[in-house]
Amino acid sequence: MGYSALYFPDHFGDQPGPIAALMAAADATTKLRIGSLVFDNDYRHPIVLAKEAATLDLLSDGRLDLGIGAGWLASDYEQAGMPFDSPGTRIERLAEAVTIIKKFFAGGEFSFHGKHYSVNGLEGNPRPVQKPHPPILLGGGGRKMLHLAAREADIVHVNYNLSEGRINPKLVRTGMADATDEKVGWIREAAADRLDSIELGFTVFFASVTDDRESIASAIAPSMGFEPRDVLEMPHFLIGTVEQIEQDLKARRDRYGFSHVVVPAEVADQLAPVVEDLAGN
Repeated sequence: MGYSALYFPDHFGDQPGPIAALMAAADATTKLRIGSLVFDNDYRHPIVLAKEAATLDLLSDGRLDLGIGAGWLASDYEQAGMPFDSPGTRIERLAEAVTIIKKFFAGGEFSFHGKHYSVNGLEGNPRPVQKPHPPILLGGGGRKMLHLAAREADIVHVNYNLSEGRINPKLVRTGMADATDEKVGWIREAAADRLDSIELGFTVFFASVTDDRESIASAIAPSMGFEPRDVLEMPHFLIGTVEQIEQDLKARRDRYGFSHVVVPAEVADQLAPVVEDLAGN
């Protein structure tokens, strides 16, 4: 259908384990990129994740996009009996993990001593195919997380503010168009001279190809305290005809600089004409 990549989430619900699933997808294809959206840093020690990621990149002939996050879904932590630390602590831990993973990818022996992790004379092996490392994707909806992403990532995704740890109308409201403007501003202020080397993007959480988008927007809006216009302008929703959706994606590229777009698997067929028209533009 023309999609450039297949991404898997990393949760404990009804989904395959992402590492095995990504390798299966890579093995069944020759050009499709594979990626995590995103590995939860708290589920694996960064050395373990770095080794698995390097192996995925090696066995896929350099097709991995490595998405990593601080963790956000409280129910995952509760069900697994893991402590759900404050957002600041989880982001602090993620920052150390990104440093360790990059050192692992560089190869050779290295050590690291931080507040949360210590590595003592470990050699990064295997080496990933992509140099200096697979593209690293970080994202979020708060200033601290987006500042980290702007400093360290190759792909930065703008998301809802997930600090509450669960999906509710308040969370969804943090994805409105004006809030997205503010988030992009935080990225720009932290990226400084890195900005031109960063690809900005977002995930679409709801998409519908329809001839009557006003009716769908009007049905969705009250549950979140929105006006229908807010629904249609929110970057994380795509509603309309193929032509309207293409216009919306172009408008979001022009307004925010977004060029990296992830869509839900269940609408991949419906959106294939959009991919055909817009990929590479």
